[in-house]
Amino acid sequence: MSNASINSVLITEHTTLDGRRIGHLQLNAPASLNALTLDMITQLLAVLRRWQHDVNLVAVLLDGAGDKAFCAGGDVVSLYHAIREIEPTPDATLAPIPELAARFFEQEYRLDYLLHTFGKPVLCWGGGIVMGGGMGLFMASSHRIVTETSRLAMPEVTIALYPDVGGSWFLNHLPPGLGEFIALTGCTIKAPDAYWLGLGNRAIAAEKWGELLPALRLVANWQNPDVAVNEVLRKLEAASVAAFSDLPAPLQSHHPQIRQWLDKDNLQDKVAALLAVASDDPWYHQAQQNLAAGSPLAMAIIARQLARSRHSSLAEVFQTELALSVQLCRFREFAEGVRARLIDKDQQPDWTYNCLAEVDTALLDALFESPWAMSPLADLSRRFL
Repeated sequence: MSNASINSVLITEHTTLDGRRIGHLQLNAPASLNALTLDMITQLLAVLRRWQHDVNLVAVLLDGAGDKAFCAGGDVVSLYHAIREIEPTPDATLAPIPELAARFFEQEYRLDYLLHTFGKPVLCWGGGIVMGGGMGLFMASSHRIVTETSRLAMPEVTIALYPDVGGSWFLNHLPPGLGEFIALTGCTIKAPDAYWLGLGNRAIAAEKWGELLPALRLVANWQNPDVAVNEVLRKLEAASVAAFSDLPAPLQSHHPQIRQWLDKDNLQDKVAALLAVASDDPWYHQAQQNLAAGSPLAMAIIARQLARSRHSSLAEVFQTELALSVQLCRFREFAEGVRARLIDKDQQPDWTYNCLAEVDTALLDALFESPWAMSPLADLSRRFL
């Protein structure tokens, strides 16, 4: 076994019985719930590019330090300070592009795309909080493990962003209405719902974490890495059934109603229907509160981005997400959301618009225009990573 610690990512290689190696990447910033910084993304990209072409490296295990979170998202606080330096505009005339934001989103999306197309098993242990950028890593992994502690979410509407990191792709692949509901409400998705939706494809008890890597190392034959990994995960999952037996699945149980509530011809009516529901379910009440507190501009962006990405390829999704994310950093709303939720924490964002009816179509159109003649991620469709 070899081990190296570089800032906030622990990089380890473990030898298997047949002399192959398993790579282990651990996000090591528990104080920030393993939020992704640009430095962490750069490290992960470099290691994974090397491992992808190493014939003796048969699988990758990805997890986060501590028991609270795999990854609670991207480092939006640093993005906030970069945005403030260029004085984001209050109108449809957008400010200059913040250099840090452009680099951050481009590298983050390259990392996610690399994981999606890695070609070897990538096991992601999604215990605890898995949000935003953490969802990008989790959903890009081939073997997505949820535990009874998992709390998945895409709560970007509350900071005037939208579910990026490939969310425009994977949310569009969910049962009718659920992707839009998850994006608009930022609702919490626990293990049973994540498993039902296919967001997680293995359900393993948290107490089994210590058994996973030793079991992988004891596999004697890695000629077919997917078979080897599934053999281990299948056994751990079979021994974990009791841990999930009493957990609720509110998304699954609410699905017929969600489809009905969202069966409207425009976004304003959909949002109004969701907010009008009288429910004593704490889970749904929290989803309603998230929606009510969210940015009307972000809601309009979410609806348009999901609609235009419905038939896009994964590469096209990341290209359009990069343009949209960078454009949002040139306007005041995203920075204001981060200020209110994470900087000053007054929970009183001064949204540009009070309701969806007020959202300026000219601004919306401007945000959806690419700032480049050719996307910095144009090479993804040619698989140059």
